[in-house]
Amino acid sequence: MSNPQAYNVTWTSPSKDASGSVPLGNGDITVNAWVEQNGDLLFYIGKTDAWDDNSRLLKVGKIRFTLTPNAFKENTPFIQSLELVDGTMVVKMGSVEIRLWVDANHPVITVEYESPEPTRVTAAIELWRIEPMTLPSLEVSDIMTDRSKPNGQHEPTIVEPDTILTGQTDRIGWYHHNKKSVGPVLTSKIQGLDDFERTDPLLHRTFGAVITTNNPNRLDDQHLESSQAKQHHFNVTILTQHPTTPEAWTTEINKLSDSIEQMTLADRYTAHKQWWHEFWDRSWIEATAQKADEPFAVSQAYALQRYINACSGRGAYPIKFNGSLFTVPYPGQPGDADYRRWGPGYWWQNTRLPYISMSTSGDFDLQQPLFKMYGRDLMPLFRYRTRHYLGHDGIFIPECIYFWGDMFTETYGWTPFEEREDKLQESGYHKWEWVSGPELVYMMFDYYDHTLDETFLRKTLLPTANEVLTFFDQHYETDDSGKMVMHPSQALETWWQCTNPMPEIAGIHAAIERLLNLPEHLTSPEDRDFWKALQAKTPDLPTREINGKRALAAADEYADKRNVENPELYAVFPFRLIAFDRPDVELGLTALEHRDDPGHFGWRQDDVFMAYLGLAEQARAGILERTFDAMSERLGPPNNSMNNSRFPVFWGPNYDWIPDQDHGGILLKTFQTMLLQSNGDKIYLFPAWPKDWDVDFKLHAPKQTIIQGSLKNGEIVELTITPESRRDDVSIML
Repeated sequence: MSNPQAYNVTWTSPSKDASGSVPLGNGDITVNAWVEQNGDLLFYIGKTDAWDDNSRLLKVGKIRFTLTPNAFKENTPFIQSLELVDGTMVVKMGSVEIRLWVDANHPVITVEYESPEPTRVTAAIELWRIEPMTLPSLEVSDIMTDRSKPNGQHEPTIVEPDTILTGQTDRIGWYHHNKKSVGPVLTSKIQGLDDFERTDPLLHRTFGAVITTNNPNRLDDQHLESSQAKQHHFNVTILTQHPTTPEAWTTEINKLSDSIEQMTLADRYTAHKQWWHEFWDRSWIEATAQKADEPFAVSQAYALQRYINACSGRGAYPIKFNGSLFTVPYPGQPGDADYRRWGPGYWWQNTRLPYISMSTSGDFDLQQPLFKMYGRDLMPLFRYRTRHYLGHDGIFIPECIYFWGDMFTETYGWTPFEEREDKLQESGYHKWEWVSGPELVYMMFDYYDHTLDETFLRKTLLPTANEVLTFFDQHYETDDSGKMVMHPSQALETWWQCTNPMPEIAGIHAAIERLLNLPEHLTSPEDRDFWKALQAKTPDLPTREINGKRALAAADEYADKRNVENPELYAVFPFRLIAFDRPDVELGLTALEHRDDPGHFGWRQDDVFMAYLGLAEQARAGILERTFDAMSERLGPPNNSMNNSRFPVFWGPNYDWIPDQDHGGILLKTFQTMLLQSNGDKIYLFPAWPKDWDVDFKLHAPKQTIIQGSLKNGEIVELTITPESRRDDVSIML
C-alpha cells in the first residue's frame, strides 16, 4: 500500500521568511505557507488564471495570521509537518495547534486554530501592489520585451494596484481588476491576426479573495479578528471571473463565500481528505536499499514532486514550468512574489515536462489543462495562422506562445506583418522548429492508450494528429526519390541550419506508427491511406558515423550550434523509436556515449535516455545526481547558490526558475521508466532497475492496465496485474 506519510516534510523550527514556505493546493489554488519566528502564520496565494493586464501570472495576494496571546516564545516546542496523505499542513506551538488546507473540492483556503485556553486570531491582508509600478526590467516573454532596444524594453510595463474591498460587514477582501489590456491587441496587429475573431483574454479579468471567520470582529478594511475562543477557523474564498466588473465580481464572491460557509467544516475536510487518499492510492513508487538511503531520497523526491503537480495541475491553464504557482520573492528582483525568470509565456519544450509522467501515474485529470489549451482552445488560431503565414493547410504550434496563442513579441519581432516578406517569426531560436505538434500528438496517444477514451480519440487526438501531419505533408517538397526534403529546418534551439532534423522526423514516424496501430473501426480508410503515404515519403532517421560506428544524428545536415540540447536522442525520448527492446538500439547507445552536452539537471533529459536504453547503472547515477542537487533541508544546501529554499524539492533555478518544474518532471519520468516501459501490447518491468534496490510500486500501463508489486532482494514477492488477461503481455527484466 502507498505510504506517503513516510515522505512528510517536518521541521522543528519556524522559518525566517517565504524562502521557508511549504506548498499546498487544490489543483487551481495554491499557497506558499510558513510560520515566522514570532509565531505568525503567513501565506501567498496563487491561482492558475490570475493573469494581469500585462499577461503576467500574478499571486492573488498574501495574508498574515497573528495569535493573541502569542503562543511562541523562546524554547517553546515547535513542530510543523506537511501531511501528504491529507494535503494538510499542521503546526504545533506549545499547546496551540494550527491546521491549514486548500479544499480539494471548493475554491477556499481554510485555517484552523485550536488551544486549551481562549485566544484571539487576527487575519491581516498584506498587499504589495498598492500603487502603479513601472517594472525596472523585463523578462524574455514579457509583452514589452525588445532586445533591439538599449534597455531591453519597447515600452514601460506598468503593474496596476490591487483594490481593498470597503463597505463589508463581517469580512474583508481585495481584488485585482484589469482595467486595461496590454498584449492581445498589440500582438494581433503586429502578427497579422487582426481578422481572427476572439475575446480579449485580459481586459476586465478580475481575481481576488474574501476572508471570513466563525467569530467575526471586523477591525478595519484589512484586519479581521476571530474573537476570544478556544477554536477559530478562517475561510479564504478565491474567485477569478472574466470578463466582469468589480461590482459584479464582489457580488459573486460574496455569494460563493456564503455558500461555502453553509457547509460544515467537518464535511468539507472529510471530502478533502478523501480526494487526497484517492490520489495517493492511484500509484506510487517506494524504493529502499539495505545499505544506502539514496533510493529513499529519490522516492521522497518523486512523491513530493507528484504532490506539487497535484497542487497546481487542475486549473484553467497548464502548469508554468518556471515556478509553477509557488514563486516567492527573490532578493534584488522586482515584483515581490510575482517575479519569475523567463516571464509569463509558455515554451512547449519546457511546458511538456511536468506532464510526461502523468499517464503512468494515473493522473489523467491533471493532463486536461494541457490538452484543453493546446489541443482544443487554440486549434482554430493554429489553423488560421498556418494558412495565413504559409498558404497551406494543417497546423504548426509555435514553441513560444502566450496563453491566448500569439507568439512572444520578442520572438516574432516588432516589424508588422504587412511589412514582412517572410511572415514567420524573426527569432532564429524557433523559426523552423515544428516538433511541438508531433510531441503533443504523442502525449495524447499516451493518454488514449492508457484510458481507451474513445471520445477523446475522436474529438481531440485524431483531429490534432491529422492537422499536424497535414502541415508536414503540404509544407515540404519531395526529391526525385519521393522523400520530403525538410529544409529550411532546425534541430530544436541547438542547430539552426539543418536538412531533415531528427526531432520532427522521429515525431512523424512515431505518430504514424501509433495511428496505424489503432483498430481499423476507429479510423477511416481515407485517413489510413494518408498516414501510409506520408510515412512512405518521410525521411529515415538521420544517422552519422563515429569512429566506425553508426549513431543517431541531429539531422542529415546540421550546422550553427546555439544551445546545449541533444536533438539526435529525440528518437529515444520522447518518441521511443530507439529503445532497449527495439531494433537499432546501438544507434542510440553510440549517440548517447558521444553526445555533446551531458547533464542531469533542469530540462536536460539524459536520465530518461539512459532508462529507455536499459542502462540501469547510468540511470541510477543520473537520477541520484538530479535528486541530491536540491534536497536542501534533509541533505544539506543545494548545489545552486541562488536557491535558499527550505522545502526539499523547490528545485532550481537551473535554466528556468524556482521551483523548476522541468527538473522535477524529468525525475518523475526517469524513476517510472527505470521500473516500467511499454511498447505496443508489451509491458516491461524493471528494464533499467538497479539490482540492489527493493521497491513497492503501483503504476498504470496501456489498455487500462494497473500493475502493483513488490521486489525484495532481487525477487518478486508480489505481483498483481489488472486485468489478469494482460499478464502474458508482461515481461520481467531481472
